[in-house]
Amino acid sequence: MPFNFALSARVFLLLSALLLLGQSAAAQLAETPAQQLGLIPLPREVKMSAGTYALPQKINIYAVSADERNVAGLLQGFLAALGKTATLTTNRQGAQIRLVTARVAPTPEGYQVAVGPDGIGITAPGGAGLFYGAQTLLQLLPPRPAATARVPYVRIADEPAFRWRGAMLDVCRHFFPVEFLKRYLDLLAAYKLNTFHWHLTDDQGWRIEIKKYPKLTQVSAFRKETLIGAQQTFKKPEDFKYDATPYGGFYTQAQIREVVAYAQQRYITVVPEIEMPGHSVAILAAYPELACKPGPYETWTMWGVNEDIVCPTEPTFRFFEDVLTEVSALFPGPYVHIGGDEAPKTRWKESAAVQDIMRREGITDVEKVQGWFNRRIEQFLASKGKKLIGWDEILEGGIPTSAAVMSWRGEKGGIEAARAGHDVVMTPTTNMYIDYGQNPRPHSPFEPLMIGGYLPLDRIYNYNPLPKELTPDEQKHILGPQANMWTEYITTPQKVEYMLFPRLLAVSEVAWTPAARKSYAAFLPRMSQHFARLDAKKVNYRVPEPLGLDSANLVAQGGKAQFTLRSLVPGAQIRYTLDGKLPDETTELYTKPFDVPQGRQLTVRAVTIAPNGRKSPPAELLVQ
Repeated sequence: MPFNFALSARVFLLLSALLLLGQSAAAQLAETPAQQLGLIPLPREVKMSAGTYALPQKINIYAVSADERNVAGLLQGFLAALGKTATLTTNRQGAQIRLVTARVAPTPEGYQVAVGPDGIGITAPGGAGLFYGAQTLLQLLPPRPAATARVPYVRIADEPAFRWRGAMLDVCRHFFPVEFLKRYLDLLAAYKLNTFHWHLTDDQGWRIEIKKYPKLTQVSAFRKETLIGAQQTFKKPEDFKYDATPYGGFYTQAQIREVVAYAQQRYITVVPEIEMPGHSVAILAAYPELACKPGPYETWTMWGVNEDIVCPTEPTFRFFEDVLTEVSALFPGPYVHIGGDEAPKTRWKESAAVQDIMRREGITDVEKVQGWFNRRIEQFLASKGKKLIGWDEILEGGIPTSAAVMSWRGEKGGIEAARAGHDVVMTPTTNMYIDYGQNPRPHSPFEPLMIGGYLPLDRIYNYNPLPKELTPDEQKHILGPQANMWTEYITTPQKVEYMLFPRLLAVSEVAWTPAARKSYAAFLPRMSQHFARLDAKKVNYRVPEPLGLDSANLVAQGGKAQFTLRSLVPGAQIRYTLDGKLPDETTELYTKPFDVPQGRQLTVRAVTIAPNGRKSPPAELLVQ
């Protein structure tokens, strides 16, 4: 039997990455087939047997049904990137890869993959499962073109833990072109996420063409300039400086349809977000008559919460009903997100029109007016065959149980909503806001400018979207988790990718794998095997800093502190300094544990230098 170099290399990387766990733990994890194969997200069941199947240069893919042929067409493209030529066929016996629709799992997203001497079979009840099986197959193949691609003999049975496996991208604060949106969707799909939450409107820009209201794209889609620097650090008015450069953009309805169709082909549901009644000053810039007080208004050039919001009058309802009519026609998914968060009532309290509404509707608290507003919008969406979903503030004014809730201010709103019978998406800032920093040092000079906060990989990975406070019946209302990417300080596609990876790998496992089967220690060596795949796709991931440079791993003896470091990136170098300077290719190369004398203060710093030459931010520790 030919030597399987790729598989042996995987095992070597796995064992190397687990050294700090101890030999017994490493051996135990190395015996797990899913660990050896480096699959993410972790499948339910993986069984390996001796042998490999050599995938030839020219491949026939068996596909008959519409879903089978759709997945086969996508697989053609994936294999072409690996130097393979694939042709679709209806001759099952002559195919090296067979896509078959059959009820092998309880949901359309479940699948089975079987690799043996007669080739590769992917079986699923529906197209989504076939697609996810194809993604698993790709992870069994080398990340780059190879003359011989050997696939281990394996049987995989898999299905997701959650129905909603989401990622949100804010295109209002900063705008991203259609081609990058497609790349973003491809990256989500590669790790079996199935929901793209598209944040399309906000104070800083309106991004969707609405035929009935052309000024939304003529006026609201553009701001005159953008704030420079980290707004949250500014203390005085003179700290606020702007770039004096007009900024904006929008998606035509043709482009919206193009993105939605691209997502559908990859079994991703697109959920549009049209913010109301707050975060709406960009609307007022174009249609000031929808405000509670006279304008003029302009599309906002700052971040945060603006007190100028639409007035809940009949013209405003007509506006949103017209907008939602066009939106509903563009997005075939069941949900429309209305935002509903951060809507100050300052203008409503001052408005005679709002006071009239409160008297007429018997509302005694102006905060409850938003609930009345939301219920009217919910009824209108229902008339279009859509379900309303919003941030957890929508609970405060009352909303029908048919509406779903995104719990972002921690889990409290989600717990309350699930107990009241609402479906819930868990997306707390503490675990799912991937615009937050990846460095414990606030506003580190070694990181790009960002909004702040700290959300490391392990905190994401260890999150369980099912709150223990809920009963099993109440937990059934938890649709799943979602990671959110707000873009106040994320200005380019490259920076989106930097914030996204490798954290998206952890998100995918939170969303797909039952919590009881997850292990962060076991996840890290599997994650290490994906950097080569990200490199092959030219993804601008954040190179993880070396592990081990912290007080928890410090071994002190004989007046010295000893450090044992390791990198999560296979083939990387670790370079370090003991004088506080930033390590680079010229500083000390880490080859074995090193000692640092105690009793005097010094700063130890270490960086990972990946095989592609990119560096991590430094890990650092003050020793004294």
